[in-house]
Amino acid sequence: MAKPMSDIELDDTINDRLHGVVLCCEDDDNKPDFKQLDLGSPVSPLRTRNAAAATTSSSSSSSGSVSGKNGNTQQVVKRSDYHSGELSGSSESSPTAADSGRSAPVSKNFKPGHRRSNSTGAPLIYSGTGSVTSPNVNALPTGNICPSGKVVKTGMAQRSSVRSDVLGSGMGNYGHGSIMRGGGVVVGKSGGSNACEVSGGNCLGNVHFGGETVTVKRGMASSDPEEVKKAGNEQYKRGHFAEALCLYDRAIALSPDNAAYRSNRAAALTGLGRFMEAVNECEEAVRLDPAYGRAHQRLSSLHLRLGQVDDARRHLYFHGQHPDPAEVHKLQVVEKHLNRCTDSRKVGDWKSTLREGDAAIAAGADSSPQLFACRAEALLKLHQLQEADSGLANIPILESVPASCSQTKFCGMLSESFIFFVRAQVEMALGRFENAVAAAEKAGHIDPRNIEVTMMLNNVRLVARARSRGNDFFKAGKYGEACSAYGDGLKFDPSNSVLYCNRAACWSKLEQWEKSVEDCNHALRIQPNYTKALLRRAASNGKLERWAESVKDYEVLRKELPGDNEVAEALFHAQVALKKSRGEEVYNLKFGGEVEEVSGLDQFRAAISSPGVSVVIFRKASNLQCEQIYPFMNTLCTRYPSVNFVKVDIEESTSVANVENVRIVPTFKIYKNGSRVKEMICPSHQVLEYSVRHYSL
Repeated sequence: MAKPMSDIELDDTINDRLHGVVLCCEDDDNKPDFKQLDLGSPVSPLRTRNAAAATTSSSSSSSGSVSGKNGNTQQVVKRSDYHSGELSGSSESSPTAADSGRSAPVSKNFKPGHRRSNSTGAPLIYSGTGSVTSPNVNALPTGNICPSGKVVKTGMAQRSSVRSDVLGSGMGNYGHGSIMRGGGVVVGKSGGSNACEVSGGNCLGNVHFGGETVTVKRGMASSDPEEVKKAGNEQYKRGHFAEALCLYDRAIALSPDNAAYRSNRAAALTGLGRFMEAVNECEEAVRLDPAYGRAHQRLSSLHLRLGQVDDARRHLYFHGQHPDPAEVHKLQVVEKHLNRCTDSRKVGDWKSTLREGDAAIAAGADSSPQLFACRAEALLKLHQLQEADSGLANIPILESVPASCSQTKFCGMLSESFIFFVRAQVEMALGRFENAVAAAEKAGHIDPRNIEVTMMLNNVRLVARARSRGNDFFKAGKYGEACSAYGDGLKFDPSNSVLYCNRAACWSKLEQWEKSVEDCNHALRIQPNYTKALLRRAASNGKLERWAESVKDYEVLRKELPGDNEVAEALFHAQVALKKSRGEEVYNLKFGGEVEEVSGLDQFRAAISSPGVSVVIFRKASNLQCEQIYPFMNTLCTRYPSVNFVKVDIEESTSVANVENVRIVPTFKIYKNGSRVKEMICPSHQVLEYSVRHYSL
């Protein structure tokens, strides 16, 4: 159990020892976004070698075209707002619609999984297991993608079926980095690898793929930003976000005004979990091209994941566009739960706050530090301190907040301030007073005009000062003054278990046991299983001869601190005292020591009725197995001093052996308060010790 760091550790008797991302499909080669494409493929359709004859070439910034066929009529549609090389398909968190109102015309008969044709009729992608026909023998590029696991080789387009050549060593005429869903592809680097190292403007490190080596260095060496971008897109598709980021940086260095490169860089940053940096990149892309739909979509998705609903809505409906209904619904669900969470917090309904916060996270705001902080605050108010502390430790770590996000609010205070506001409360509750003051001061610096933050900062400072004064008085032996000082702190923080526990230590020093028990009760209501409060209450109840209550606390402590011999001894003496207070006859009892030998039936019954746990070995002096395991009994006596260890020789104590029906040796029996709870015949050392430890706790 975690213990408060700043709690003074004082008590008499036993307490004296306590002193003190979904991947996006990239529209490679300047093709506009088509929602009808099979986005289940890890990459977008590839261009044919002669595709340039069918499309209008685009610049590296904002132009592109697509060619299609409608009967015998060929259309070439230019898109001045399309960005070359932009990753398309789905956004980082969930699928998003293509730029509404900006997509190129698509054939009405086009369906997902069907091939598209360029001006020569050559298929751009093969996505089935059936036959492929084409008048152009060499229309397919090397490295074509076959989701079925088969590879279409050049020169075989006239055949009625496709040969099941599985990509293996890369020795065939398959090109570099051919991809098959059916098998045979091994990616040598994981998405989280550090293969990308920037040195002198070059990105080092090789990515082994499909038997061939595709080097990131080749892309870094190129002076054509489109080539660098394409290399980055390939790395992104494979989940190598660090390598993709390195290449996008290079492309941006070559063409800093290209909005698509900025947006692609944002996608890689999102894959790496660097959301604030991704927001910055998307905002830069929008600055370069205010009508850039993909960047607005990414910004909307990022803001939603961060729990910033208003910002998400603004980018979702940019320039009056009509977004994907699924994205609108997702935003509305997150907003609904966020509003309910805020309303519940205002009225102090912490169970509802926790429930609605969890629902908002599950609905899509899965990277919102404020929601995770709100969860921690609710757990704190519900007296689940350890869970609250763990929740704070799991808050997503975000980089510097962009200017556009710095003024967003959560529960009435600036979002960044709210996190420190909650942290200060949790640190204070766990007795880490210096940390609490530091967090409260940060919250006040960020949001100095917020009344709730200002009040919390003032209270934290006053409580920390009161606790410091109380500790000084206690160390000086001025226990009455220490009680008053801790009481002053409780006026400003009436839910501080550490101050209650510290004051209980003062009452015990003043031999005011009732008041000590009362303050320990307060502390344990706030922080159940608070070790120091349990120790002090058990000792104080012992002083009041409330042995049942004392034994109960010591038994809890024994489970929490199984290796603590002082707790074990205190429990043993409390159990003995409890039996005596009930008029039960107890004798020959000691804590720890040697194995007790019994011979008579009455002596045996008295031994197994001793307080706590008794372990009995039934043995024969002439038995080899008994002689081998008996020394281990002496070891267990030392390890578990609160357990009574007893030996019975069944040849000398036939009456005991008959009553206990023992015929085989060595036999071990474990008794708890006179009742048998375990019987073992010839157990191993491990099984015997496990059983002793289990029943002694």
